[in-house]
This record gives sequence, structure tokens and C-alpha cells, in this order.
Amino acid sequence: MDDRVGHGGPRVPEQRRPGSSGKPAALRFDVLGPVRAWRGEESLATGSPQQRALLAALLLREGRTATAAELIDALWGEEPPSQALAAVRTYASRLRKVLDPGVLVSESGGYAVRGLREGALDLAVAQEWATEAEKARGAGDLGHARKVLNRALGLWDGEALAGVPGPYAEAQRVRLEEWRLGLLESRLDLDLELGCHAEAVSELTALTAAHPLRERFRELLMLALYRSGRQAEALAVYADTRRLLAEELGVDPRPGLRELQRRILQADPDLVEPSAPAAEPPSAPVRPAQLPATVPDFTGRKSFVTELSEVLAGAAGGDEDTGRVMAVSALAGIGGVGKTTLAVHVAHQARSAFPDGQLYVDLQGAGARAAEPETVLGSFLRALGTADSAVPDSLEERAALYRSVLDGRRVLVLLDNARDAAQVRPLLPGTAGCAALVTSRVRMVDLAGAHLVDLDVMSPDEALALFTKIVGEERVAAEREAALDVVAACGFLPLAIRIAASRLAARRTWTVSVLAAKLADERRRLDELQAGDLAVKATFELGYGALEPAQARAFRLLGLADGPDISLTAAAAVLDLPVEETEDLLESLVDTSLLESAAPGRYRFHDLVRLYARACAERDEQPPGERAAAMSRLLDFYLATAAGVYAIERPGDRLVDHLEETEHQGLSFEDRHAAQDWLYAESVCLLACVRQSVGAKTLRRAVDLLCATKDLAESGANAREYEVAALTLRDRARDSGDVRTEGRARTALTNAHLVAGRFKEADDEARQAMELAARASDPLPSCWAPNDRGIIAIYENRHADGERHLQQAIENFRADGNDVGEASALCNLSRIHLAMGHTSSAIELAQQGIDIYDRMGLTLRLANGRYALGIALTQAGRLSEALDQLTEALTLFHDNRQPLWEGVTHFRIAEVHLAAQRATLAASHAEQAIALRGIGGEWRRGTVLTVLGRALSAIGQSDRARACWQEALAIYERLGSSETGEVRELLAPAAAA
Repeated sequence: MDDRVGHGGPRVPEQRRPGSSGKPAALRFDVLGPVRAWRGEESLATGSPQQRALLAALLLREGRTATAAELIDALWGEEPPSQALAAVRTYASRLRKVLDPGVLVSESGGYAVRGLREGALDLAVAQEWATEAEKARGAGDLGHARKVLNRALGLWDGEALAGVPGPYAEAQRVRLEEWRLGLLESRLDLDLELGCHAEAVSELTALTAAHPLRERFRELLMLALYRSGRQAEALAVYADTRRLLAEELGVDPRPGLRELQRRILQADPDLVEPSAPAAEPPSAPVRPAQLPATVPDFTGRKSFVTELSEVLAGAAGGDEDTGRVMAVSALAGIGGVGKTTLAVHVAHQARSAFPDGQLYVDLQGAGARAAEPETVLGSFLRALGTADSAVPDSLEERAALYRSVLDGRRVLVLLDNARDAAQVRPLLPGTAGCAALVTSRVRMVDLAGAHLVDLDVMSPDEALALFTKIVGEERVAAEREAALDVVAACGFLPLAIRIAASRLAARRTWTVSVLAAKLADERRRLDELQAGDLAVKATFELGYGALEPAQARAFRLLGLADGPDISLTAAAAVLDLPVEETEDLLESLVDTSLLESAAPGRYRFHDLVRLYARACAERDEQPPGERAAAMSRLLDFYLATAAGVYAIERPGDRLVDHLEETEHQGLSFEDRHAAQDWLYAESVCLLACVRQSVGAKTLRRAVDLLCATKDLAESGANAREYEVAALTLRDRARDSGDVRTEGRARTALTNAHLVAGRFKEADDEARQAMELAARASDPLPSCWAPNDRGIIAIYENRHADGERHLQQAIENFRADGNDVGEASALCNLSRIHLAMGHTSSAIELAQQGIDIYDRMGLTLRLANGRYALGIALTQAGRLSEALDQLTEALTLFHDNRQPLWEGVTHFRIAEVHLAAQRATLAASHAEQAIALRGIGGEWRRGTVLTVLGRALSAIGQSDRARACWQEALAIYERLGSSETGEVRELLAPAAAA
């Protein structure tokens, strides 16, 4: 997520810079770190410290000549050696031999560095990038400004002019460090403007420790904490700052910091600045005009209004550059999305730019009898002043006369509800200064020169505003939540919202909640959304009725899946068709606006269109069993592919051998990363399919799909959705008496509870899973449930219970021939031994697990092994080894997209740094653990806050430390955890003080 450049190691010589040509012989120099010279990728010898000081002094003068006296003063100050001048000449002579000819020149008794190519000095590059960032920020491109500032900051390799002696170098070091800190403040300020608050806290915590008197860092830290929902800590930062400034300097915080404290205390909503809405151009009535009246309650659509207005303004401009080409804007979208309303509104806005008239026609393209172009042209010609007798008979002649009449005029033509591009082409003006707005359910990709606009549904805020305008502010304000439910049930579709609001406005005895309740029933929702001659279902019927049989079947069957969208390969499984044929069908549905292209290779329905598609499936799909068959094919596709992903990530793990067989072969992947890409891209749709698959013929495959995708819970990517799916299957299996499926569902649910830190619930589910597994002779829960119970016992300090469970898990894994599972249980048993004080055996057990993982080439599981070994080494006092293991685990978790485990590992690294008395690093890693969250839910947050408080206390931020401990104590008291005593002891000295 973050694109910051690391500062930890030397830059590679080939780092790209502005103006570089990539020539290997080109010279370049570094001063933002050790003073170094490069020729291509070759590092050049720059000599003694004094010789490097001479080179740095010349480089920093940017080509200007430095006299011998100035150089002597720069290198030695007020007490130069007796042979200083000779030494300067010697250094210059040696540098000439290293550098290219003509680079170091003698001039007027002094020296200069000349003839360097652009971008040859890292400082000059940093200055260019800082200037570029400033311009980008001024232009409002905050993302680019942040990116470029990161590049500039990444050029530093430690301290500038590192190891270079002399008063000049020391003064430049101070200047360059101050400039770097200023750039860092600007970059962090951009972080906060771009919403990266949680990520910024870790860096700002370290910076305030390194620069305790720099108030701007404190101010940014307060704001970052406040925007991260940590108000108490934000205020504690102010208290720490005020105390420190009083003790060190005898002054109060500057006014800006005091003002920020006041605004935080008052929870000032303006701490997050709202963006100013773009002003809408005024409209001016002109004649003649055929435009329909704009709706008085037109709401939202500001970006579309602006976009279309700009296109029309370009067509109507009077100068050569803007008026050369006629503009054609084609609005496509689902029925009821508000195409006509938007087009009419924009046309009225633009009337003043088209003083010679506005033409309008409803082309009736969605109906059975679309308007004929020659008929429309006859009407247009008459409106433009052509006598009836002068209107030709043929389409071609009418079109030619129409273009001739418009020549030299500035006319806007609104072609509403077009059938296709062929219907539209004869009606387009052909001269500069004119423009056409076209609305259609079909994307007119074949309309040459058209500016295409795909109109989506309203945003929630726009939808609520429209609903409020029709219903009235008072009724909506009294039931805001119910109003939000109504517009959500309408799918934010303007037509549906207008119908729902009109029904409510006409029924004064109804409350908004009554309407929301009526719309909550999905099977009745489309029937409820009709008022007078307006009906959502009728609008959809027009599009559905025009489909070819294959298109209609695809429309019906794809609407059955609950996911927010569907991939092309999944759709092919639903339709039981080749991928190429499926893509052609889906793209044709996109062209009709009954389906949307969510992204390349992914498609989605509008919510109300999906309901309509399902109604069509119930009414029209024959035989009726085809609906269930289609969903079964989708489940098969997901299970087969997920099993393949699991096998790639965990070669040798026997879980896949115990899954239900599938008819679909599933997708295959070239590598682990491609497999993970698929799993996380499909996660929401996959889990939606699980929740749907509760029938007798699909239940077992559905629970096996959960078992094969346990990473979705452990990674935190979809923990809540995974838990809901597991609950659904557990209850269904229990009600149907399927012991095997219930045991597996309870095992999946155990995993979800563990991730959330609900240890009691997790243990209860695992215990029941073990009992059910014994009855069903099912090896999956028999192995994994005791392993999970051992993990739970670790967190609850029940060491004897944990050891017993894990020994049982190891035996069961071995009996099943599951080496991967055995390694997991060994690493968990290491944690138990560690808690019991058996440090040596804990290290040995973790190493046994790692050896198995190494042998099988398991990267993700290897991370768990190194994590366990790192904890054991920490307790053994072998801190350097522990840090190596945990750092490697962190890298592996990151590469395998396990943010929850990344968070836990940052916490463990913080513990190592704290034990090694590196409090600033400990605080930084603890903050990263909070930002990434971690397995264990609120309980884990309490442990991280406790360690963070210890680190903050060690670096002198006692008020903020106390705020962390107070929050941790509140968490532990709420959970009834044993750690409350430890935190109370930490708070006791602070309270006494």
C-alpha cells in the first residue's frame, strides 16, 4: 500500500535519475550519505577523508570555482596544517586521475567540477524531485507529489556527507538534515491528506523519539492518532510535548499545536477538510427549444454533469481549436439509471452555448417499434424552418439537407433512447459548433468519434438526497436509517428511488420504516417498485424481451449467483460453455446494459436487475432443475480450483485428499502467486456460493470449500464472511443430521473464532468437532481440532491441557500421513514448552517443525515455524537469532499476503527490541502491529498496546504510554482476561506520580 523507499541500505549504482541516458561510462556522485563516485556501475576510489571533503566541497558549489583559501578553510577551519595548500593540490591531482578528463578544472588559483551531465549528483536530483512534488501538490495531484517526495527521500543513504571531516562539511550536514526533515514533514503531511493515518503513526512515533523538540512531527502524530480513532493517545502526545518543552526549554507549545489540541478535545469535524463542490454553469433560456423540462429535484451526478458539459463546451467554442470538431456524447446505461434525466439536465445547462436551438426526439429504441430516422429528420427539418414542400423523400436526401441547414449554426441535438448506432448516424449534425447528446441502453462503441459515458447508479449520498427532496426533510430526518435502507433496497437506481419516494409521499400515514419493510422482501421488491405509469420491472422487461435465446439463458442463470460479481471462468462453469463462447455472450449482455463489465474478465448485475433475472429464471428456465444444476457447477468449479490452490501452497498436506470429488477440473496455475491472486480475487464470490449451497446435494462440497480456503480467515482478508458461511453450514448440517459435515463446519468455525480472539467459543466448537469426527471417523477434524485446542490453551495459559491436545494432534497427523499438519502441531507444542519454562525443548520442537517445512518447500508454513522459533529464542535471551527468525517470518507472511500474521510478527519483533533496550524500534514495530491488526482480535490489541506503552515510557513519552495502558486495561476488563493485573501494576506508578 505504501510506496515509501527504504533508507536501510546503500543504493544500487544503477538507480534511475532524471536525464540519465543509461550510458555505463557516465560519472555520477553521491553526497546524501557517504561521498561516493561512480562510473556506470563501477565504484571509484575517492581517497582519504580529506580528499573526499575536497570533492564534496566542489560538488556542493554546483560548478562554481572555489579558491584555494576557501578550500583550506572548508577542510581545516581556523587551524590548517602548515602544508595545507600543498595537500589541497595533491588531493586535486589524485581526483583528476580518478575522474574523467576535464571534470575537475583549475581556474584562477582555485578548482571547480564542471561538465557533469544532468542528474549526475544525487543532491541535484533530490532538489528536482522536491520541486516537482511542490508543483504537483499545488496542482492538486497529491498522490504524485507523495510519490516524488518518496523518491527524493530515498536518495538519502544515512547521514549526508558521512565521515567527511571539516567545518564546511559539518555545516552542510546540518543544512541537508534540516532540509531532509522538512521534506519528510511534507511527505507525512501528504500521507495524512491521502488517508494513510494508521500507517503514518509508526513512522511518526519513531521520529518524535529521534527529534523530541520538533513540534511539527508531534503535531502530525497527534492528527494521525486522532484520525485513526485514538483520541486519548493524541491528547497524551500534547501532554508529553508540553511537559518536555517546559523541562528542556522553559516554553509552551507553539500556537498551532495548542489549537490542534483544542480542536481534538472538541472533536472538530473540520479536522478532515471537505472538498469543495464544483460550481455548475448557469443556464440561460434561449429559443427555439425542444428540450423536455428538466426535473425540479435533479440531484447529484456532478462529475457526469461536469464531464458532459466540458465536451459540449468544446464543441460550441468559438475559436478554431475548440470549435473544429462536433462533439457526440453517448450515454449508455441500464434502464432506470437516469440517462434521460441527466441528458436533459446537461442540455439545459448548455443551452446558452447553443443559441441557434436545441432539438429533441425520443427514438423509442427500447420498444418494439423504434422511430425511423427519416421520420425524425423530417420533424427536425421543419423545426429548423424548412417548408414541408422542401423536405425530400429519401433518408439520404433528408440527412444531407439536415447537415446543410445546420452549417454555420450552433445547435444541440438530444437523441434520447436510441436503439443502436445505425439509427443515430443520419441524425448527427456534421459541422463544427453543433453537438449531439445520445442516450441508449446499448454502448455505441461503433459510433465513430463518440465520447462514451457509462452511467452508473447514484452514490448513497446522492440517492438519499433525491429521496429526501421528494419525501421531505422532516420525514427523512426522523428515520434516517430506514431511509438509507430504502435507497439501498432500490439499488441506488434513480427510477426505483423516485417510485419508492413517490409512493411514500402520497401516503401520509406510512412511515419510512413501513416502506423499508415492504422493500426488504426480495421476492416482492420489484412488485413494490411501481407507481402510476412508472415501474422498474416494466423497464427491465423491454431489455429482456429483445435478447436472443442464448443471451436470455445466460442472463437468467448468471443472476442466480449471490456474489457481487462473477469472473469469466466462473460464468463459463455456470453456463457449461467454453470460455470463448461465454465471453461473447457476456459482452453482448454488457452492450445491452443488462450486465456491467466490473473489470477485465469480471461482470456484475445491478441489484434490481439480478432480482429480475432470478424472477425470469423461475418463470422461464426449463427444465426447472437447470437452476440447481447451474449452481452445482459453480460450486464444483470453486471447490476444484480452491483445492488446487491449497495443494500449491501446502504440498504434501493431505487435506485435499479428504475433500469431496468434483466433476469440474478447476483452473490450473503456473505458480503460487497466481494461485493466491485467484483465491483473493474470488474470495467474496466463493464464500457467497458457500452460503447458497445448503441443499442436500451440495452441503458436503460447500463445507469442503471452506476447509480448502482457511487462508481467507487466517489472513484476515475475509474473516467475517468466512465466519458467517461456517455458521450457516454448521446449523444446516446439524439440522439435517449430517455428522461429518457438521464436524468440518465446526472446525472451520473454530478457525474464525481464533482469528477474532474469541477463545472460549473457539474451544467449544473444536471440542464438539472432535466428538463428531470420532463418530464419523473423519480424519480432518480429528487432526485439526485438537491442534486448534492446543493453540487456544496457549492463549489461556492452560499448559497441561494444551500439551495433551497437541500430542493427540501429532499422533493423528502421523496416522494420516500428514507431515505438514505434524509440523504445525510441533511448532505449537514448542509454544507450550516455552510457557512451561522448557526453553531448550521448545527450541528443539520448533526446529523440528521447520525441518519438515524446509524439506517440503513450504514457504507460508515455514513462516509459522520461524515465528515459533523466534519466540523461543527471545525467551532464551538469544535476541539476535530471534530477530533473524522473526524478520524472515515477517517477509514470508508479507509475500504470502497474511496481514494478520504480519501484525502478530511485528508485535513479537517489538518484544525483541524492547528486551534489547531498543525502545524506539520497539515502538515503531508495535505501531505497525496495531496498523495491520493481528490474530487474536481485541485481546491481541491489548497485548500490543501494553508493549507499545512500555516502549513509549522508555523514550520519555509517559503520558502517551499511560493512555495505551489505560486502553489495554479497558480491553482486558471487558474480556475478563488475566492480564489486567500486569497492566494495573504498570499504571500504579504513573498514578502515584
